[in-house]
Amino acid sequence: MDNPHNYEDGVIRQFSLMAVAWGVVGMLVGLFIAAQLAWPELNFGIPWLSYGRLRPLHTNAVIFAFGGCGLFATSYYVVQRTCQVKLFMPKLAAFTFWGWQAVIVAAAISLPLGYTSGKEYAELEWPIDILIAAVWVSYAIVFFGTVGTRKIKHIYVANWFFGAFILAVALLHLVNSAAIPAGFMKSYSVYAGVQDAMVQWWYGHNAVGFYLTTGFLGMMYYFIPKQAGRPVYSYRLSIVHFWALIFTYMWAGPHHLHYTALPDWTQSIGMLFSLILLAPSWGGMINGVMTLSGAWHKLRDDPVLRFMIVALSFYGMATLEGPLMSIKTVNALSHYTDWTVGHVHAGALGWVGLITMGSLYYLIPRLFGRTQMHSVPAIELHFWIATVGIVLYIAAMWIAGVMQGLMWRALNADGTLTYTFVESVKATYPFYVVRALGGLLYLAGMCVMAWNTWMTVAGGHSVRVPVAAAAAQPA
Repeated sequence: MDNPHNYEDGVIRQFSLMAVAWGVVGMLVGLFIAAQLAWPELNFGIPWLSYGRLRPLHTNAVIFAFGGCGLFATSYYVVQRTCQVKLFMPKLAAFTFWGWQAVIVAAAISLPLGYTSGKEYAELEWPIDILIAAVWVSYAIVFFGTVGTRKIKHIYVANWFFGAFILAVALLHLVNSAAIPAGFMKSYSVYAGVQDAMVQWWYGHNAVGFYLTTGFLGMMYYFIPKQAGRPVYSYRLSIVHFWALIFTYMWAGPHHLHYTALPDWTQSIGMLFSLILLAPSWGGMINGVMTLSGAWHKLRDDPVLRFMIVALSFYGMATLEGPLMSIKTVNALSHYTDWTVGHVHAGALGWVGLITMGSLYYLIPRLFGRTQMHSVPAIELHFWIATVGIVLYIAAMWIAGVMQGLMWRALNADGTLTYTFVESVKATYPFYVVRALGGLLYLAGMCVMAWNTWMTVAGGHSVRVPVAAAAAQPA
């Protein structure tokens, strides 16, 4: 077992296993609602199975259950090994596990029942919000307490990213979730009108920027060097990447509100900072990919490393596409279309999903005293069906989105609309079928991972494939 300092790995094992389990659940719900868009009768007339109720359940499950458990597991693992000290207040760390699972279960019950604040990525009602805040404060105490009691003077860059993610998400949650309770599971936002929209998308885009980007960059800066057996390509660039990213991301949210009641200058600032974001995003992507300098041959034989590097490729693609879509003239075509859905899932499936899966494939055998996962060919299978699934998904949504935008703005010579909205929906149908197929492949890959994890933890017979050597950096 990779635990020479008797680190607190019990909570990391729990979070790792639940990340895999919730990944299957969240992606299954996603596939179901994707199928509903192609075949609406699949809701069977049952309110709890309607798209409007299951869609927030899907987003919360993949972001906060799958992604969240992955972030807790990797940050607890990395901070101990780079600081060479056990977790600060391990009982509080245990509370973060059980408290986070309680949040997830509460979401899984309340959202299908229709209890929602109606805020994107922040749908959970006020009693659950209070529990989230308690868990998150505990998480911050454990993480920063561990950094504060470290035995190594230097704070490795992955911990900078994890720390920024923890602080920013706390701020975002407290400000955006401010509400006046009007019953046990009912509340009203303290903001109103365009101010509420502005605060929501300040939160919404920074949930992407700090939760779904900065936290997972912490994974990238530790696990890619470890799996590749190489130091980070440029440590100086990683620090520049950090400061440029966290300063710029905070101001990009207004690009979600182009052509709304939000003041035009605010929309323009959101667009400007979105365009600036391209530089730090690609700097980090290049830094991660170039870490393989002198070790490119390992991609042929190491599917875990392939997960991580392809994840970075999708990160680079999504962070090019995002600034492009923030430009007002492009946004006039893309807004409210499935192009946005394709963009989000290029980041979610390609970047967040693959980097989390790769990191968990690194972690799980080490946490459970195995030399490697039960079946390396199963990792290879998972990689290919997941990658094909992502490509089908995002290509279908890109084509559908551009088509929708063009159909909605098409005009006849007399100035009337060429197409009705229903005609655009009908034209989108085959792309929804392709999207569901892509989602099916991605879910199948997650199920392969769940089986492989089960067999590894149960101590099944290992398939003999060499494990990548430990990197010289980080520690």
